Amino acid sequence: MSIQKDLPFASLDDLEIDEGLLEDLVQFPLVEALFGRRSRRFFRGAEIPDGPLAYKSAHEPLPLHDLEKLLILAAMGGITGWHHSITRHERYKPHLSNYPGSASGRTFPSAAGFHTSDLFFTDDTGTYYYSTRDTAPLVEKDSEGKISLLELLKALRGCIRKLSDTRLHIPNYEPYMEGHNSWVANKPGTFLVFPVGDLAQHTIANLCFYAQNGLSIYDDINGTSIPGIEEYADRVDLKNPIPLTFLDQYSIAELSAELATSTYAGMLMQQAIGLGGWMFDGIDRLTVLGASGDPQVPGLGFRYDQDKRWSLPNATGLEGVFTAYCPPHYPTMRAAIDAYADRKFGPGGPFHPDTPGPWKESQHVRSSAQVYDERFRSLVALQAQYIFDTFGKFPATIPSIYSLMYLQSHHLDLDYYDRFFGPHSYLRTHAEHLEKWHGIKKSK
Repeated sequence: MSIQKDLPFASLDDLEIDEGLLEDLVQFPLVEALFGRRSRRFFRGAEIPDGPLAYKSAHEPLPLHDLEKLLILAAMGGITGWHHSITRHERYKPHLSNYPGSASGRTFPSAAGFHTSDLFFTDDTGTYYYSTRDTAPLVEKDSEGKISLLELLKALRGCIRKLSDTRLHIPNYEPYMEGHNSWVANKPGTFLVFPVGDLAQHTIANLCFYAQNGLSIYDDINGTSIPGIEEYADRVDLKNPIPLTFLDQYSIAELSAELATSTYAGMLMQQAIGLGGWMFDGIDRLTVLGASGDPQVPGLGFRYDQDKRWSLPNATGLEGVFTAYCPPHYPTMRAAIDAYADRKFGPGGPFHPDTPGPWKESQHVRSSAQVYDERFRSLVALQAQYIFDTFGKFPATIPSIYSLMYLQSHHLDLDYYDRFFGPHSYLRTHAEHLEKWHGIKKSK
């Protein structure tokens, strides 16, 4: 997949934006977004060919314009300011806890502030990568602590890279897509966004978390301890190690929560804007990443490998765009761990003294975190390399790159809902959206 350097969404500068629309958006009640949330799948241009809800839209598909797309992206991966970090742990006081991987906070939570996911999206204009996991806050707050939503949206354009001029090809039949999504998902006029997580990096972060707290792992699959771990008896409790399978389960559960809350934030934004859509997991992740095995379905084009020890291909990333912290993108697991340490302690990282922050004395706070020394890195690398050597990949039993949830946004065909549903099947924002945002009056 070729990577283009032209700036997407350049038309935002020329778009005649009604500031009143954004003000209404900011004032939309959270409670209404929560209790008005529904999966609203039927869009302008859609068709259900049979069954009790059979219906064909009388309208052409209406793609989202740039402002609508940027609002969804801002909700799913917008930068909200500086991360507040994790304050204290009895075990290594008075040092600041050094768990987070990013200095910035985003619109969704991440376990211990690891932040190992970024977003990809596709529509009729192409396929894109949207990265904010290591981006510093883009817009300053005013004297009242508020951020200009319009300025934030304009700034977010710099986080977007175009990967292709075409919509991501996902065949609308099994095994590529679950059958109940085949009539509606990724159709013309729709906007599909999905976070992708670096599960290898997330697992490294948990190994570091364990080591920081005096814990190590053992291989419960093969019933053996990690060779050489006894050299670190002064650092970790060798009598009570953590099972390797627990490390994997813990990591994938944490990252799943990160991916799901990102998409959920985008779905709440749909209610405020008046867009339809839903969050779902019914597209095959290997198809999307590029490991379908079908050359006619290249997906995002991620590198993947196969091994007789694995039940599924293992995707590891797209070089120059988004890659896992493991081989083949790093020569060894030690190199990947050093890169992870650079992310945390290097320039721009959460524990570099020159990185700004939310505190009155941010330099003092950031520099108080305990830096990974050589022996700490060797301890973590010993365990990580054992996993890679034994299982042929890292992590051992779960994917190196992981995707789970998708968010589709589209313009509702209200005629369908009026035909089949009782009152209140959609919100006032849905009823008003086409006229307020597009100048299209609802048909009588």
